[in-house]
Amino acid sequence: MADRLEISAEDWNVIYPILVKHRHVRSTSEEQCRAFLVAVLQILRSGSQWRLLPEAHGKWNSVFKRFSRWSKHGVWQSLFAGCIHHPDLQSVFIDSTINRAHPCAGGAAGSNAEDEALGRSKGGFTTRIHAITDALGNPLEFVLTGGQASDIGQAETLPALTPAGARAFVGDKGYDSDAFVQAIVARDMKAVIPPRCNRNKVRECDWFIYKERHLIECFFNKIKHYRRIFSRFEKTARNYMAFLHFVSALIWLR
Repeated sequence: MADRLEISAEDWNVIYPILVKHRHVRSTSEEQCRAFLVAVLQILRSGSQWRLLPEAHGKWNSVFKRFSRWSKHGVWQSLFAGCIHHPDLQSVFIDSTINRAHPCAGGAAGSNAEDEALGRSKGGFTTRIHAITDALGNPLEFVLTGGQASDIGQAETLPALTPAGARAFVGDKGYDSDAFVQAIVARDMKAVIPPRCNRNKVRECDWFIYKERHLIECFFNKIKHYRRIFSRFEKTARNYMAFLHFVSALIWLR
């Protein structure tokens, strides 16, 4: 059985060439670079504090600083982009999920809750992940907002992030808007969004294509097996997004 806290040789053979091409990756040896990613995977999987990183993985503060530095320079995003191969663009699915944020996620120096995608609710901080996946449920792009933000609030952002060549744009009723549907059609895509029950003029919906929308829900289920995604502890949206990109890269390598 595969070790969930290790990176397989097959995956590493794909990951390492992508990393060494990035100008901000300074690796003295391939073994040390792999050990660093395994240390980050340990935190990502277990959801533990950085201070509780086992000593076998090195000094926790050094690992954290390197992780944060890679996040700042877009290394994790480049890794994710490099792992995407031949996405199925027959359809693209959009949806969002809300994750609880621990109180320690607040208080980023020189920033505020809105900039760090932290929303207020009765239970505390929340973050909403807006995602786009291909027709097989593999991730293509993300947007982070506060948990109280609506789905339709990203109507202008999501189509712009959709890869060229997508045929159908599939979402639930939360995305039902005349302006949004027109924006999708303007990009030569078919809008597959069920009409709200209070519409005066009911639109048609291709229910055959819509049946596949569960694949993005399956994707959210996959990433929430990584406890650092399931519950947010990062003070900055940038570092939280870095974990998302790392998880998504691993999903593409399956």
